[in-house]
Amino acid sequence: MPDRLKPSGYGTGEYEEKRSRFIGELFPVAGEEEAKERLAAVRKKYPDARHHCWAWVLPDGAYRWSDDGEPGGTAGAPMLEVLRGASVSGALCVVTRYFGGTLLGSGGLVRAYSKAAALALADAGTEPDPEKTAVAVTVPWESMDRIHRLIREYGGTLLDQDYESDPNAAILRAELLAEDAAAFAARVTDATGGRARAALEAGHNAKKGE
Repeated sequence: MPDRLKPSGYGTGEYEEKRSRFIGELFPVAGEEEAKERLAAVRKKYPDARHHCWAWVLPDGAYRWSDDGEPGGTAGAPMLEVLRGASVSGALCVVTRYFGGTLLGSGGLVRAYSKAAALALADAGTEPDPEKTAVAVTVPWESMDRIHRLIREYGGTLLDQDYESDPNAAILRAELLAEDAAAFAARVTDATGGRARAALEAGHNAKKGE
C-alpha cells in the first residue's frame, strides 16, 4: 500500500443496527474551510437526524473529530481510525444517525460508526497521493519570468504571490512534490546567480478532538 492515499471521489454507505440508521459520507477536501462547508451541507441535508458525527484528515496531516452528542470515543474517534488505518488524507467522513429507539451501548456504537465510515470510504475509492512541500521564493523583479518557468518545469503549482512585503522583490509560494523541493531550491539559486532565494516551509501539524 502506498504511504499516502487520497479519496478518488465522493463515497457513501449505509449501515443499520437495531433500527438505528447510520448514513456514511466521504468527501475529498483540500483544507479545513472546505471540510466545514461539507459538514454544514450534510447537517442541512438531514436536519431531523439525531447525530452528525465526523472526522477529517487534511492534506497537511491535521486531523479532528466530533462525537456530536454520542458517548465520548464511540463515534468520531473510531471514524478517524478508519481513515488513518487506510493511510487516507484530504478526506472528511460524516456519519449521520437516525435513532431507532434502542440503545446500542459503547461497543455497538463503535461498530456502527466504524462500519458506516468504512463503507463510505470503500465506495469513494482511493488513489496515491504523493507528499508535497510548499516553497517560498523571494524573487527580484528581473528574475520573475525565469522562476515561473522553473515552477512549471518541476510540475509545481503556484499558491500565491506577494508583491508588497519587499519593495525590491516578489515572494512566490509554490507547491511541489516533496522529493523535488530541494533540487528546485538549488536550481532557483543557480538560475539567478544567487539573487533569488528559496525556502522550504515547515511540515505537518495535528489537532485532536473538537
